[in-house]
Amino acid sequence: MVQALLERVPKLRLAVSATTRPRRPAEEDGVHYWFLSDAEFDRRLAAGEFLEYHEFPWGQRSGTLRSELERIARDGGVPLLELELNGSLAVSEAVPNAVTLFVDAPLPELERRLRARATESAGEIEERIALAREQRELAGRFDHVVANDDRERAADECVAIVERELAAAASMACR
Repeated sequence: MVQALLERVPKLRLAVSATTRPRRPAEEDGVHYWFLSDAEFDRRLAAGEFLEYHEFPWGQRSGTLRSELERIARDGGVPLLELELNGSLAVSEAVPNAVTLFVDAPLPELERRLRARATESAGEIEERIALAREQRELAGRFDHVVANDDRERAADECVAIVERELAAAASMACR
């Protein structure tokens, strides 16, 4: 969904997340993620540099640096954040005009996609499925819920939502 939004809504810019997980082959620092050591993550967290962050059950942490939003704003773009559930809820509380979308893939499809990706262990996949099951219970706290049962249809729906929200924000700014 993120790629579809970036390709089809030119004003959007992806806020590059920071993470403590090891870099995978072909990933670039500052492009795919900001790869931080645990100590650097802790330092930035203590300094209030994160808008939100999440600690996964398997130990890695990821979050959104406030500097990413500032970078996007300086460039005249609108930030797109790809977040875990708690991060999304934290952002919606901290940023009054934030719009949240909960993209919900059917659990069998999520498992199929994770196994096909082959970047997590079997245990990590089970943890991700369990986490997804728990997160579904809070979907109602989001502004919009999109069923990701068919990628193209779900992408069309996400794009339509974002375009409507951007048009409404522009209309309000003109008043």
